[in-house]
This record gives sequence, C-alpha cells and structure tokens, in this order.
Amino acid sequence: MVLAETYYREDENGRQDWFAPKNVTVERDEKGRVTGAALDSDGLPVLVGGTTKMSKSKNNGVDPQEMIEKYGADTLRLFSMFAAPPDQSMEWSDSGVEGAQRFLRRLWKQVFDHVSAGKAEHLTVTALNESQKALRRKVHQTLQKVGDDMSRRYTFNTVVAANMELLNDISRFNDDSAQGQAVRQEALEKVILMLAPITPHISHMLWQALGHETAVIDTSWPNVDDSALVQNTLELIVQVNGKVRGKVQVSASASEDEIKAAALANENVLKFTEGTSIQKVIVVKGRLVNIVVAA
Repeated sequence: MVLAETYYREDENGRQDWFAPKNVTVERDEKGRVTGAALDSDGLPVLVGGTTKMSKSKNNGVDPQEMIEKYGADTLRLFSMFAAPPDQSMEWSDSGVEGAQRFLRRLWKQVFDHVSAGKAEHLTVTALNESQKALRRKVHQTLQKVGDDMSRRYTFNTVVAANMELLNDISRFNDDSAQGQAVRQEALEKVILMLAPITPHISHMLWQALGHETAVIDTSWPNVDDSALVQNTLELIVQVNGKVRGKVQVSASASEDEIKAAALANENVLKFTEGTSIQKVIVVKGRLVNIVVAA
C-alpha cells in the first residue's frame, strides 16, 4: 500500500474537493510536521486530510512517468525500495525521492573521481595496512549482510541503507597510494554490483566506467572474502556509569583482564574515575566496557 498526504476544501454543502499534493504549498515546523497549506493557483488555505492510501477519489496519486522524467527511473526504483520493506505500507515523500537522487549523484561522483586518478593497480591483500584492511572488512561485511537481506529476508530497504553507509566510509577513505586505490576500486565495484538489481541503468554505466567491458547484468553476484572479515584489533566503547567516556583499541585476542586494564588507563576515562571508588568493570565482548563507580 502506498500512502500520501491529502488536501481538500469543503463547500457550503459539505462536499469535499480534493487537490493533488503537487498543486499545494505546505508549511512545516522544524520537526517536519504540517502547520499549514495553501493551493498554488489562488494562494488560499486548504485543509489537511492526513496521510491515506493513494486513490483517484482523494486525488493524492503520483504519476510515475512524471517522476521518471524529472529524476530518472533508477532514482524512483531506489526510493521505492528504500522507503519500506515490501510487506509494509510505504509513505510517499518528494523529499525522500530527492534524497535518493542525491545518493546516486554521490555514487557517480565517487566513481568518476576515482577513475580520473588513473587505473587502479591489482589488489594485494597481504600488502594492506590497517586502514585499508578496515575499509575492505566493511565492504565484505556489507556484502555478507546484503546477500542475506536479498536472498533470505527480502528486506531491500536495508540493502539500500547498508550501501549508503558503505559509501560514506568510502568517501572518508583518503588514501591515494597504489593499494589504497586498489581497495577503493574493489569497494566501488561491490557497491555497484549490490545495487545493480535495484538501479540497473546507472550501475551499468558505472560498471563500465570502472574498466569492465562486460555488462553488469552479465556479471555474477560477488563472493564474500572470509579472510577480509578477520579483525586483528577491536575498537571498544568505554562507559562510566552507563555514559560514553572514551574508546580503546585492543587486540582481537585480548583477555578480559587486558581489556579492563586498557579501559581503566584511557586518558579521558581517567577524568571520570580518578578519586572515585570503582565498584566493578563489565566487559561486553566485542562491543564495550562499562565501569561502575560509586556515586
């Protein structure tokens, strides 16, 4: 079920005349809630009928062709997949469509910035430094999640969300070394392959821009490299009485006592524990350390 906002006026007999949302200018507060609306043709107020399923009777439908001509088919597909799981109602949002287009523009820019730097060298996994390994681990963690979301859970909205998060990590990866470029090449290729079932047109163009002669539709689904998922170090959040006070890097094989010692020695954490009585230190494996001190 696709939902959309509705707007109307009543005549003296109580008959409701419904107006298409595209013909109404809406005022919203800082939280996005509607505070008023006016018809564009005459500037006079209209009543807000709330969000209901799209229908001809309430004139709140959206013409897909108009949206395709304005934003492109891939943008519309991406928003439709991202807005809600297929078994739930979806609320239409023009700003959501615009957000989907911004994401695709960012992906396009990332690829062409990468390509303009020159052809990437072959990826040598054994030669990677820690930051390169971290991005590659994120890529294959995302690929593992997306594969499960698509083939078993059918939650395509989380597929899109995971790739948005991954693209953020790629954008923050400022490594122009030979192996840095190779890691970025792999990361962008995987994003494009994961999005290809949802955004086939831009994926086809970007896949070939990255140097592939074959069409993306003829390319096999990528495999997860289990070795990329292995972590040598972990970053753990450190809390004092439930409030985040710092982070520590520890070896993935560190014992509980070693983790506690690292957390207690953290410079920022010491500001909140010095002069207090430490009651206990709780280690949540792979996630956080909570230090409980006397009030």
